[in-house]
Amino acid sequence: MNGPVTLMQSKSPPDKTIPDLLQSLPDPPGHWEIGCPRSTRLQIDLILLAIEALYLGGSEAILAVAKEQQLDHIIKNRVFLWQLRSSNPLRRYSQRRPLSLLEAKALVAIACSLARRLTVTIRQLLLDYHQLQVKQIPIEQHLRLSNYLERFRAHFRSRMNPRRAGVMAYNSNEKLDELAISLLGQLLLCTGTAGMQRLWTSLFDGEV
Repeated sequence: MNGPVTLMQSKSPPDKTIPDLLQSLPDPPGHWEIGCPRSTRLQIDLILLAIEALYLGGSEAILAVAKEQQLDHIIKNRVFLWQLRSSNPLRRYSQRRPLSLLEAKALVAIACSLARRLTVTIRQLLLDYHQLQVKQIPIEQHLRLSNYLERFRAHFRSRMNPRRAGVMAYNSNEKLDELAISLLGQLLLCTGTAGMQRLWTSLFDGEV
């Protein structure tokens, strides 16, 4: 099925084993016992990669937010976080493990929380980027934007498997910069009204 996906709320009572924060993220229609689809796992990891490029000490921030939001029983520790993110098939050390819907919801909730803390920075970087494009000014002349893009490229190249076709598609600084900017747009989506729900829904577009 192509096109946007509408995630329907279940009519059954809320599952009390799921944290209240995640109750607002409905399961997509279909059977997901084997975990999230490939594109969802990939996109969640890239979103977190962009946050790490913005946030010095990104992994520590992710774990701190997990504890603040009482999601640390899902995102247990640094090693477990690495295992979840390594379910991204493009990772250099990709793990052949599923990413459950509950784990994916927790990662989305954490990503959105961190994005909201960076709202002003994200909005300003996007605005400055578009102004540089219009004026045809090299990005290198904008220190903060240039630093973000440089860190994102470094993170991507160090963590993704260069032999994967999906990684080979980003074989230049320009293509990686385009990806990094598009991820800023997704992060900005997270900061708006119902941003977490909209991001969650977008992760399953075309999957059901």
